[in-house]
Amino acid sequence: MVEARISRRSLLMGGAAITAWAASPVSAMLRTIQPGRDAAAIDALIGQMTLEEKAGQLSLMASAWGGGVATTLNPAGDNGSFAAQIADAVAGKLTGVFNGNGAAMALQMQRAVMSGSRLKIPVIFAADIIHGHRTIFPVPVAEAASFEPSLAERTARVAAFEAAGAGIDWTFAPMVDIARDQRWGRTMEGAGEDVLLGRQFAAARVRGFQGKSLSDADAMLACAKHFAAYGAAEAGLDYNSVDVSERTLRDIYLPPFKAAFNAGALSTMASFNEISGIPSNGNKWLMTDLLRGEWGFQGFVVSDYTGDEEMILAGFAKDRRDAARIAFLAGVDMSMKSGVYVEHLPGLVRDGLVPQALVDASVRRVLAIKARLGLFDNPFRRIDLKREKARSRLKTSLDLAREAAVKSIVLLKNDGNLLPLAPTARIALIGPFANAKTDLNGPWVVYGDNAQAINLATGLTEGMAGRGSLAVVAGSGVDKPLAGGIEAAVAAARNADVVVLEIGESENMSGEAQSRDEITVPAPQQALAEALAATGKPLVIVLKNGRALALEGAVKVAPAIVVGWFLGSEGGRALADVLLGKASPSGRLPMSFPIASGQEPFHYDRKATGRPNPSGDLLPYKTHYRGIPNEALYPFGHGLTFGDIVYSNLAQNSPAMAWDGSLEISATIANRSRREAEEVVQLYVHDRVATVTQPIRELKAFRKIRLPAGASEVVSFKLRREDLLFIGTALKLTVEPGTFDVWIAPSAQADGVHGTFDLSAA
Repeated sequence: MVEARISRRSLLMGGAAITAWAASPVSAMLRTIQPGRDAAAIDALIGQMTLEEKAGQLSLMASAWGGGVATTLNPAGDNGSFAAQIADAVAGKLTGVFNGNGAAMALQMQRAVMSGSRLKIPVIFAADIIHGHRTIFPVPVAEAASFEPSLAERTARVAAFEAAGAGIDWTFAPMVDIARDQRWGRTMEGAGEDVLLGRQFAAARVRGFQGKSLSDADAMLACAKHFAAYGAAEAGLDYNSVDVSERTLRDIYLPPFKAAFNAGALSTMASFNEISGIPSNGNKWLMTDLLRGEWGFQGFVVSDYTGDEEMILAGFAKDRRDAARIAFLAGVDMSMKSGVYVEHLPGLVRDGLVPQALVDASVRRVLAIKARLGLFDNPFRRIDLKREKARSRLKTSLDLAREAAVKSIVLLKNDGNLLPLAPTARIALIGPFANAKTDLNGPWVVYGDNAQAINLATGLTEGMAGRGSLAVVAGSGVDKPLAGGIEAAVAAARNADVVVLEIGESENMSGEAQSRDEITVPAPQQALAEALAATGKPLVIVLKNGRALALEGAVKVAPAIVVGWFLGSEGGRALADVLLGKASPSGRLPMSFPIASGQEPFHYDRKATGRPNPSGDLLPYKTHYRGIPNEALYPFGHGLTFGDIVYSNLAQNSPAMAWDGSLEISATIANRSRREAEEVVQLYVHDRVATVTQPIRELKAFRKIRLPAGASEVVSFKLRREDLLFIGTALKLTVEPGTFDVWIAPSAQADGVHGTFDLSAA
């Protein structure tokens, strides 16, 4: 039975355990361990360990005393009793647990290990802190819409501050998978479809989670996941196979991982998928040759939840013992949840099938990172019941959540300047999410509470402050109609000046294992939109989504469309801030919204092919689907402001870039409205002729600027040869002299201002 409370006696015993640890000989030997400085001390400890204890240091389990909704986030399984799990930890059979019940759980387990285990090696506590701990921020793909990596660094810093206060040492984030098929549910965990944006947000989140030093009591170890190409799952089907060339891997899917490692991430998670027939958990080229050999990665690799064992059903391993052998020899240091390492590694070593030196190397990596986290110096440094409560949902954290939510909102369309709405208007707020206390935080939240989050009805009520009127009607369920719902919604609309319709996806329609065959608004909600459009009242669509959607009918033609994502704790207030004009929308799409669901996978930086359709009418025998141009309805980078933004006057300091030189390119960005606005100015390049065909456009830089009413600014970018590199025929980075197109534009599909330059030969 789970012990759900911590007594005063337990707290005193925790203090006694800390005192005993501090005075122990093992503490004296290990408390100052730092990689590269006291490696001999780690080696001495490894020399004292049995094979079973070494396998234990490479085995991570889900906590038997789970926290929040942790038990619903992973496949069903028996984690056993917490008492039995503590006994395993004391016996050296596991290195740590994940998604436990905060500081209370951690204190009991760490106290038992520090007082009762043979070698007193601290356990590590991990959790899925994906977009917040108690304060919940927008889902990562929404936050990427801010085009502010520094914002993601700040929110990750607060997430670490809260979670580390609850005893958590290690987060399974950031997810840095590039996602180009929006049917894939885990789109919401990443930064979208673009490599540059993905790299910058990956690095920013690592910096935020890890802080100034991993040993600080408000820092967590980051884990870049899922290595690799998980986002390329065929047909957007979660866990599906991946078949891509090494060039595509190196060009698209690997760069965000390299950026995360360069930023200091010292753990990575093997992906569920196979790549060209080889499961990532058994891919020695990926995990050892590339990651450690070519890149020099010094951290450790952990499998995803039972990912190593799953090679059996995939047809790559014959049984659990074989799965343990294959995964370990491939370079997976730590097994999550399956238990195959603790069961089989010792025997595999004794039978000569796994070299003991490799086991020692993996244990050395794990212990070195535990040392970097400060656990040998003080195993209880992040475990403090008072601090856990004191750090939770501070005003400053909630203020940041509101700021992040505002900056994540994307205004897709605003015909006739319908937005912002007057706070004195009669507003009919309609939709299944309008006044709900669910589906607010978004998927992949272990410790947050939707009951503490703010919905749109609350946000508008506060924002209107008694002026005007607000009628709130559900109108429909998420995926089922409500009896009399449409009739009630239409009646409310007829008595209003404007209708705000909040529709889209529920939390359980996005995230892991939530691939969709159609990325459209569910049929009952679409029917609600059609009925409301028929009233003739101005219609504002607010989308709740964790992926790009294919908009249809009344939703597509509505005069105003807002992408409202899953915005977290302060989402309702942030949406009201934008709808009522208290804040100006500044988000931009981190992924393209297709014209139709059947276009997926779709991404802006696609190839022209030998038969591109020229601008204008669709022609036969050209690259497009029947009746649909090969472009997005709303492309990557698109987003409107309440201003009137105009691009002009492209200027270059030279028509050519020297091989070892640079090129300065600028444009004038003007705001011709009476409202202040923020604009994301984007620089795109196209290499016209190369030995490997190049995308029609690639984002090379961006800047977010604030433009007062009537103001203009000259925005300059500097391009270097390094910005033009691609993976060549030899699978190495290269670039060739030639002519390049360049755009400074408000999106990947907009003309903005356009010029050319030549890259000169060396």
